[in-house]
Amino acid sequence: MNVTLSLGPLISLIAGILILIVPSLLNYIVALYLIIIGIVGLFGVGGLHL
Repeated sequence: MNVTLSLGPLISLIAGILILIVPSLLNYIVALYLIIIGIVGLFGVGGLHL
């Protein structure tokens, strides 16, 4: 049985748990997510699928 983890769902799960625990982190988590997606989009990291 093979178990593979994708980066996107794992980050989403961790972010969701953090937002439930500390709701004030929502702004920072969304900002970091947008910055990371923007950097990946600009530099075209082909092997990274978020």
